Amino acid sequence: MQSRIDYASVNPEAYRAMLALSACVKRSSLEGPLKHLVLLRASQINGCAFCIDMHWKDARAAGEGEQRLYGLSAWREAPYYNERERAALAWTEAVTLVAQDHVPDPAYDAVRRHFSERELTDLTWLVATINAWNRMAVSFRKEPGSHEPPERSND
Repeated sequence: MQSRIDYASVNPEAYRAMLALSACVKRSSLEGPLKHLVLLRASQINGCAFCIDMHWKDARAAGEGEQRLYGLSAWREAPYYNERERAALAWTEAVTLVAQDHVPDPAYDAVRRHFSERELTDLTWLVATINAWNRMAVSFRKEPGSHEPPERSND
């Protein structure tokens, strides 16, 4: 696979705006481990190899266990996610696949049992942001493997 366009250098203003949005979302009310699971799950759904590589490495650097990462694509059948994480993962899938079911009421009802209005808004911004990054990386064939995670991160 060959990269197509270096979108960061072609439109640095838009790239900086996305970085600012990502920084805002990173500072959100959500706990770090949950953010890592959401970022990785949306990237799996979107088939973004660059982002899967990045978010897997970042999750491991933050202390996430291999078992939870390996099982993420089958989270409904895996016993090692709590109810809040399950609600967030279902919401992530519904928002990522918005064209299929337009984020149905049962998904909203389930996530509202575990998230405040602020947390749900932050979660939805997180999902929207990773979906935008996934679309850029997939469209322009950003090559996976180069991301170096922070030494140890709790985000």
